[in-house]
Amino acid sequence: MQKKLILVCLINFFIAALMGLALRFSVIESIGLNYRFLTHAHSHVAMLGWVYLMLFTLIVHYFIPDKKPIYSRLFWLTEFAVIGMMISFPFQGYATVSISFSTLHIFCSYYFAYLIWKNHKTESVVTNKLLKASLLFMVLSTLGVWCLGPAVSILGQASAFYQIAIQFFLHFQFNGWFLIAVIAVFFHLLQIEDSKLFRVFFSLLIASTILTFALPVQWFAPHKTLLFINAVGIFLQLASLYTFLKIIKPNLLNHVSAKPKIVLYLYFFSVVCFCLKTLLQALTLIPEFSLVVFEHRNFIIGFIHLMMLGIISGFLFSFILNTRLVRFTKSLYIGIYSFLLGFLLTEMLLLIQGCKFYFGEGILTNYYLLLFLFSILLPLGILFILLHIIKTKQDATQTTKTS
Repeated sequence: MQKKLILVCLINFFIAALMGLALRFSVIESIGLNYRFLTHAHSHVAMLGWVYLMLFTLIVHYFIPDKKPIYSRLFWLTEFAVIGMMISFPFQGYATVSISFSTLHIFCSYYFAYLIWKNHKTESVVTNKLLKASLLFMVLSTLGVWCLGPAVSILGQASAFYQIAIQFFLHFQFNGWFLIAVIAVFFHLLQIEDSKLFRVFFSLLIASTILTFALPVQWFAPHKTLLFINAVGIFLQLASLYTFLKIIKPNLLNHVSAKPKIVLYLYFFSVVCFCLKTLLQALTLIPEFSLVVFEHRNFIIGFIHLMMLGIISGFLFSFILNTRLVRFTKSLYIGIYSFLLGFLLTEMLLLIQGCKFYFGEGILTNYYLLLFLFSILLPLGILFILLHIIKTKQDATQTTKTS
């Protein structure tokens, strides 16, 4: 696996984390940037510059035996689109320049899906099914983006159609493309074999991913049928979680037995976050809870970060630790533990404040200051990991020269 590609992904993640830190500081004191515009930049760089490009790198590494130059060129073209969004979104939000770079990224993703679908090689039925499903969901999710223009021109940004189009993109990016692609790499590393249990898990996973989209639709176009569809999706999702845990249990300990304990801890952390995410979604079976989540921004941000930082980034970090890109030294441990501590502290603070808002108890003392201070640990952790990999690269180069 090319170190420079991993470094680019981590730099994108570091910049996205700095943007998130700036957003939390801007509530305390003005930074001279539009909050909404910076939010768009933060989310796009985190999703498309970190998660998308890391999955790009991992999928090509594990499933493309003939690594033709087209993959490298496509990576850098996609990174060019990310840099364009990184620069344009903070200053203009959704406008001509940022939309152009976003569109370029979408077309790059279509070509990526085509190349992987055509050229991937795996003897495993398990990873083949999961990989193809993730690519289909990635392409499907972009239909929400293409609907935004007509939605604005016909009905306006306040319309249910516009909001549902955004939710369509986010739901199938997070729960479809990102999550299933991560599971594909995870199962590949664990060498999960095809079985009746896996086929049940796969069917439950796909069905629940589709059906649980009914909940965000219900928020903007309420109907009793949508509540029923979401309920079915939730029960299928709980069943898929149970089968997921049964599938990985026999292989996980064997996989990490010869690795440092931090790899096991990261896997455990990611799986626990996956369980929490599923259980939290199960609580939406209670209509009151579903409404509370929709009305209180703290819960929404907390849930998104649970997905992005807890599950997906947790797994991505563990995949990096499975490569030869790192040495298990003090700086690496500081980076991983700083990131995890920052995640846990900010999630707890968001949850406590959300509950206080719900019960009408006002705001925590120094809430925004504490949120900012805890958030410093996130880019700090990423920076330590980034510098560690750079140093490892330099050490490896020096060793090669010496030998």
